[in-house]
This record gives sequence, C-alpha cells and structure tokens, in this order.
Amino acid sequence: DVTKNLLYEYQDVQEQLDSRITFGQKVADEVARFGGSWTFILSFIAFMGIWMALNVIQPFGISFDKYPFILLNLALSTLAAVQAPLIMMSQNRASDYDRLQARNDYHVNKQSKEEIRFLHEKIDHLVQQDQSDLLTIQKLQTEMIMAVSQQVEKMSDDIRMMKEKGLEREIHGDESN
Repeated sequence: DVTKNLLYEYQDVQEQLDSRITFGQKVADEVARFGGSWTFILSFIAFMGIWMALNVIQPFGISFDKYPFILLNLALSTLAAVQAPLIMMSQNRASDYDRLQARNDYHVNKQSKEEIRFLHEKIDHLVQQDQSDLLTIQKLQTEMIMAVSQQVEKMSDDIRMMKEKGLEREIHGDESN
C-alpha cells in the first residue's frame, strides 16, 4: 500500500508539470531536444555544405550568397540568437521538474522515515513483551530447578539413611551370630 502511494506521488510530479505546460514551453522542449541531437548536427553540417557548394559552383548561374557567405553568417547568427533562449527555457523547465522531484523525494523520505519509526516501535514492543515472557519462563524454570533440587536432596538423604540402617543391620546381624 505504501509502495502504491509512493509510485502515485512520483507520477503526480510529472502530471503536475505536464498540466502547467504552455505551447511555448512545448516548442522550447522540442527545439532543445532536436538541437541537442546528432540528427540536428549532421543535417546542419549538410545544409551548410550544400549552401556553400551552390554559391561557389553556381550550377544554375545564380549565386544568392557569394563568398564570404554573409547571408549564411546572418542565418547562423539568427539561429543561435533564437535557439539559445529556447534551450534556456527548456533548461528552466527541467530545473522546475528537478525542484518538484526533490520536493516529492523529501515528502516520500519523510513518509518512509515515519513508517520506519512505526516499525521500530512495533519491534521494540515485541522485544519488551518477549523479555517479560522470558523472565516469567526463567522464573518458572528456577522454581522447577529448586523443586527438583530439593527432591534430589531429600532422596539423597533417604539413600544415606537407608545405607546407615543397612550398615547397622549388618553390624547388629554380625554381633548376633
């Protein structure tokens, strides 16, 4: 039951974050996800290579961005200027998620600590109850040992007395003969 509650609370963090997400945040997450991938890097290198090749070779006799590729430079600067804030927005969302997760972890740990404390109390109670039962058993065993010891002592006295009587009979029997 506790595990189910902990799992529900964990899912609740993601649901909490997803319920407040805006369109701009979704876009920022997707830009950051794509911008930080090998697909983006390789496609961007290919795009720049094609751009430069078209402008240097001029296959159709048209050159829209001659060397030193000022338009490409402007496009790269614009891309960097737009992409950087979007990535920072995505990182802020990740930071919000981390804060929510940390808060949730704190509450889960607090709840777990309370459950562990409760189990310790139960175990302590059982140990005390066992100690009380063990003391009662030990007292009964001591009483039984004392009773057996008294019986052995009485039997020993009886045997000693019987031996003494037997010796007296032998002595008296020898005197009569």
